[in-house]
Amino acid sequence: MSDHATRAGAAVLDAVRDLLPTLRERADECERLRVVPDASMKELGETGFFRMLQPARFGGLEADPVDYYTAVRDLASACGSTGWVASVVGVHPWQLALFTDEAQQAVWGEDPTTLVSSSYAPTGKATVAEGGFVLSGRWSFSSGADHCAWVLLGALVLNAAGQVVDFRTFLLPRSQYVVQDVWHMVGLAGTGSNDIVVEDVFVPTAFTLSMGETGQCKGPGQAQNTAELYKLPFHSIFTGTITTPIIGMAMGAYDEHVEQQTRRTRAAYLGEKASLDPFAAVRIARASSDIDAAWALLVANLREAQGYVARGEQIPLRTRLKIRRDQVLGSQRALDALDSLFEASGGRALAKGTVLQRAWRDAHAGRVHAANDPERALQMFGAHEFGHKIDPGMY
Repeated sequence: MSDHATRAGAAVLDAVRDLLPTLRERADECERLRVVPDASMKELGETGFFRMLQPARFGGLEADPVDYYTAVRDLASACGSTGWVASVVGVHPWQLALFTDEAQQAVWGEDPTTLVSSSYAPTGKATVAEGGFVLSGRWSFSSGADHCAWVLLGALVLNAAGQVVDFRTFLLPRSQYVVQDVWHMVGLAGTGSNDIVVEDVFVPTAFTLSMGETGQCKGPGQAQNTAELYKLPFHSIFTGTITTPIIGMAMGAYDEHVEQQTRRTRAAYLGEKASLDPFAAVRIARASSDIDAAWALLVANLREAQGYVARGEQIPLRTRLKIRRDQVLGSQRALDALDSLFEASGGRALAKGTVLQRAWRDAHAGRVHAANDPERALQMFGAHEFGHKIDPGMY
C-alpha cells in the first residue's frame, strides 16, 4: 500500500467521522423515506468514501481495504441503513476494476463519481448469443439502487440446450432495467433494497465477468489496474462488506447502552443505579469482547491475505476459508452482543428513536443475508481441515 493511499484513506476516515453526528440525526428520516437521504449520499461522496476502492486512473484512491471497512463500521455505528448502503455500493468500484477497460470506461469515462448497485443471487437467466448474452429476470435486494446509474447482476448462463455453462456477473446501465419499489421492512428499512427487473436485454461479453475467473482472483481489468488491492479474493472482500456494518451497529448500540446504564436507576431494585449491578458489568464485558473479537479477526485475516499478495504468492485455500469462517462468526458475535445489550437495557430501549432498538432490528435484518449463512462457510472450513476436497463456492 503506497504512502499516498495511506494518507488518502486517513483523510477519508477523518471526514467520515465528522459526518457521523449528522447521519445519527438523520437515522429516523432514513427509515421513514425507506432510502438513504440524497443529502447523506452527497455528503458521503464529498468525503471521498465512494472513491476508496476505485482505480487511481479514474480518480480513485486505491485505499487500504481495512481503512474502507473502518469507515463502513463507523458509518453503521451512526445509522445502520446508511452504513449498509455505503458498504455495498462502495465496494462495487473494486469489482468493476476487474471488468474490461471498455466496461470501466462506459461507467466512469465521463463521470467517475457514477455509482453502481448490485444483486448477485442468480435469480435471472442469461442465454448465449453472438457477441454476448441475452439477460432476463427479477433480482431482489439491490441496496441503494435509487442512487445508482448502473447495476451488477448475477445470473446463470444457459446454452442452446438449456444447460448451465457458467455463472457470470452482468453490468447494465439504468436504461436497460427497472427499479421496482418493494422495500417495506422492519430492519434495514432505509436501505431501499428494491427489485431490479430486466426483460430480454443484450449484454456484450465485455460487460460481463465470469465468477469462475473471479474465484481465481483474476479479471481482465487487472491489465490496467495493477495494484495489489485488485488481486484479493472476491468473496473475501465482498463478504466483509456484509459483516462490517453489523459490527458497526453493535458498536453504536454498545456506546448508547453504556451511556444510558450510567444514568439509569432501576426502580425494581429500590432505586439502585444500573451501573452498580455487577451482572450488568459482566454483560458489557462479554459484549465488548465479542465485538472486539469480530473486528480483530476480520482485520487480521485480511492482513494475512494481503501479505501473500504483497509477496507475489497465491493465497492458500485455508486462509480463504478462514476468512469466511471468521466472517460469518463475526456477524454472529456482533449479533450476540447486541442481543445481550438489548435484554439488559430495560423498557426504554424499545422507544422509537433510540440507537439500540434500531441497531437491533438492522443487525437481525443483516444477519439473514446469504453471505452470513454460517453452516455453509463453517462446513467448508471443517471439511478442508479433515482433508476433504472443497468444491468451488463462496470462498
